[in-house]
Amino acid sequence: MFKEFYLPAAVSPEILAENSRTTEEQMASLRLIDPGPPSVPTVLGVLILSKKPSWCLPGAYVSFLRLAGEQLGSDVISSHDIQGQLPRIISQIDELLKLHIMTSVDITSGDKERRVPDYPLAALQQIVRNAIMHRSYEGTNAPVRIYWYSDRIEVISPGGPYGHVTKENFGRAGINDYRNPNLAEAMRHLGYAQHFGVGIQIARETLARNGNPPIEFKFDLGPVMAIIRKKERSSRAKRFKDMK
Repeated sequence: MFKEFYLPAAVSPEILAENSRTTEEQMASLRLIDPGPPSVPTVLGVLILSKKPSWCLPGAYVSFLRLAGEQLGSDVISSHDIQGQLPRIISQIDELLKLHIMTSVDITSGDKERRVPDYPLAALQQIVRNAIMHRSYEGTNAPVRIYWYSDRIEVISPGGPYGHVTKENFGRAGINDYRNPNLAEAMRHLGYAQHFGVGIQIARETLARNGNPPIEFKFDLGPVMAIIRKKERSSRAKRFKDMK
């Protein structure tokens, strides 16, 4: 995993070609292990390279629950606890999101058919990855939770706002801080995040282009809850459904 996947993503080929460091020295330079002695994995190393990080960090996984109705007590359609190395978790989440997004086809509004998802994939990816990056791994054993209701999706990240980010300025362009700076750097290496705090802005713009209501954030219970509401069907589609 380290030699074939993470190292080439984090270090340029030119530097690797000139690098005579041992594997342990390379891992230490990327903050994946503490060289000791003895050498021990860091929290980042556990998240990126461990077969099952939750053995050491009980909340280091993502819980996905798809529900038939609008309440938590509704019938369960699908339930998954997504475990493993961070790249594997994100890859599996992406596949789940793609599987559960529904796309309508509009063949009456123009010369060409138009496909419109009820949720834009890019917005969901940004919010879930943001939840993983900024969550707290201390003082809680809770995972990141994704509750997919019939009318909305709730993404819950343990930990709440951190540093310069407050309830009042949360999500404002240019306001960002990192509870887990090494994890943020690793996610940037892997192509899952930017260093510019633009993830929420990307999600907002993508939702607006797709016709979804604006994203909402709640902090009432301590963790950050992001609420993404489903795109409403067009009046034409509603009339067609009523005719059927």
